[in-house]
Amino acid sequence: MENLPSRRVMGKEQLKLQEEGNLSQAVVDAGAVPLLVLCIQEPEVPLKRIAASALSDIAKQSPELAQTVVDAGSVAHLAQMILNPDAKLKRQVFSALGQIAKHSVDLAEMVVEAEIFPAVLTCLKDPDEFVKKNVATLIREIAKHTPEGVPQLAICLSEEPEDHIKAASAWALGQIGRHTPEHARAVAVANVLPKLLALYMQTGSSEDLQVKAKKAMKNILQKCTYLPALDPLLHDAPPNVLKHVVGQYSK
Repeated sequence: MENLPSRRVMGKEQLKLQEEGNLSQAVVDAGAVPLLVLCIQEPEVPLKRIAASALSDIAKQSPELAQTVVDAGSVAHLAQMILNPDAKLKRQVFSALGQIAKHSVDLAEMVVEAEIFPAVLTCLKDPDEFVKKNVATLIREIAKHTPEGVPQLAICLSEEPEDHIKAASAWALGQIGRHTPEHARAVAVANVLPKLLALYMQTGSSEDLQVKAKKAMKNILQKCTYLPALDPLLHDAPPNVLKHVVGQYSK
């Protein structure tokens, strides 16, 4: 009988989720999604916010409802607003993209194909805490399915002139690589580890970039079992990084 209250809470939560799903389906059945997509294209920012929020609430319920939101052409229009100066709008935009991406590899790839990288990474530095949180969640939702975003992030490490974008890319690559050995291998074979090491050791790198590059290398190395990708680090890594490399060889 001790678990009865918790079971009741869980039952209420499940009922709430079911009710929300039913309501979202009713909204979709009424033909509201295409109208909401039209609303996010309107010039009035408050209208954009409410419409993006509604699309987010619909998309989070199920893969089928998220696909309906995508099929209405929402992703391209949401992606165009990721650098909008209005913080409250960006909160809803990143929330909606994250709710779409979370369900499946295919939906995550549709979000990535809207060319949100590398612009989305700059928003990890946004002064609004909720924007930063929703951006980080979006990156996580994309990364958890597949390492499809790795090549774009690797390019950012090499080609972006701004240290804060490189730092955000390093952070995202570390988050991807720390999931599973398969994710770590996908990051490593993209030649990311030598790039991270170079940024960490480069005297001109900002302190934030050096910290994030080191943390990303540690996250990736702790999961990486594909030893050929670690060979370049054996010759160039300083002792505080080399110990993680050697640790993988000793397993």
